[in-house]
This record gives sequence, structure tokens and C-alpha cells, in this order.
Amino acid sequence: MNGPAVQIENLTFSYKGQTGSFIDQLSLQIAKGERFGIFGPNGAGKTTLMYLMTGLIEYQKGRISLHGQEVKGNHMWTNRIFGFVPQDFSFYHELTPVENLEFFGAWSGLKKPEIKKRTSDLLNILGLTEVGSKPVHKFSGGMKRRVNLAIGVIHQPSILFLDEPTVGVDVQSRHAIIQYLKQLNGLGTTLVYTSHQLNEAEDLCERIALIDEGKVIAHDALEQLLVRHRQDGLEGLFLSLTGKAYRD
Repeated sequence: MNGPAVQIENLTFSYKGQTGSFIDQLSLQIAKGERFGIFGPNGAGKTTLMYLMTGLIEYQKGRISLHGQEVKGNHMWTNRIFGFVPQDFSFYHELTPVENLEFFGAWSGLKKPEIKKRTSDLLNILGLTEVGSKPVHKFSGGMKRRVNLAIGVIHQPSILFLDEPTVGVDVQSRHAIIQYLKQLNGLGTTLVYTSHQLNEAEDLCERIALIDEGKVIAHDALEQLLVRHRQDGLEGLFLSLTGKAYRD
């Protein structure tokens, strides 16, 4: 798989009935192995962009490629190379973590022995071994987030999309999740991440893009952007480029 992990070219998207474009002529490149953050105010298009990159919604114009293969029309191939950890929980609440991982592992095309090994490994890494046979609906928010993450990586994707992966969790769970994401990245997984937790983002992301009104307004290594805009942190950079007015 040659070339960038993600290539977006002149992407344009509108929701049905919308006047104008929600995302307008957006271009962006994410290299293999990067820890890349996408940030912006509410309504800027972050989650929509995640859905477009993962094929959950289809774009009208432009092109999105994962490892050189266009997402549109090639879902069977692209679905095997990326994982997605959405903000909303993506598991069956009445099932246990083991049962959820068995189901999603099979859905990803894994064989039973591999599913069993991956399930055991992930439950151990994410501190869920002791509750592996308990229904997920009884879990705390932090434990549910860790199950969500385990499902997203059960098939060992080369690209992992993360939409607010630690929202609503305790400090311990947030720390465990971020450390595991860094370990995955160290093994070669490209991370594409968005969150409102800007302190967490500074710790995780090496390169970022700020988007507003469906357009990229800044894109570079985080340290370079901070120097260029004379800011000492991501929050200051965010406010200086997107303003301090309320966004609904």
C-alpha cells in the first residue's frame, strides 16, 4: 500500500435540502503512520468528514482515497483496512464484551482462532478481562468507551478513525485509551482523530488540520502552527483562528 494513508481531493458535500455546500472544495493529505488531528468549532464539518472518509455517507464531488483506493464504490476493500471508533457507542448493549468482539470480528472477516486471540489480547490490554462475560449495559462510561475502542481495532486496521474516543470518561480510562492509541501508532497504525479535549489532542497529535465552515483554514505540524501564529497551546491557536463567538 503505497502513497498517503488518506488523500482528499476537492471534496464537496451537501446535505439533502441544504443551500450551498457543507464541505466545499476541501483537500487534505494524511501520511502513513501519522497521528493526525482534525479540529474545528461545532458545525465545522468534523464528524461529517469522518463519515465521508469511512464511507458512511457518500460525497457528491471530489475524491477520497485510502492507501490509493477510492472509498466510493470500493467499500468491501476499504472497510478491511480501516477501523472506526465513533462518538456514539457501536456495540450491542445486551451482549458481553466477548460476544461483541466475536460478532464484529466475524463481520470483519476474521477466523475463529484469530478472533479468540484478539479478544483475549484486547480485553487484557484495555483492562476488561474480569468483566469480559458481563453485559455491557451494566458498565461505566469509561468501560464502554474501551469496549468501543476494542471493536474498532479487532481486525488490526492500518488506519484508525476516532471521533471523540474519550468523551465522558474518567481520567484513568482517558489515560489508558491514549496510551494504547500511541502504542498502536508505534506499530504503524495511522490515527485520524477529532475531539474537543484539546489538552488530550496536544498530547496525541503530531500534525493537525483546523476546519471551519467546511474548509481547511490551517494544516501543518502542530509545533509549526503554534510558532507561526504565536500561540503556546492548541486552545489559543484554535481561538485565534476560529474566533471566540459562540457556535451552536
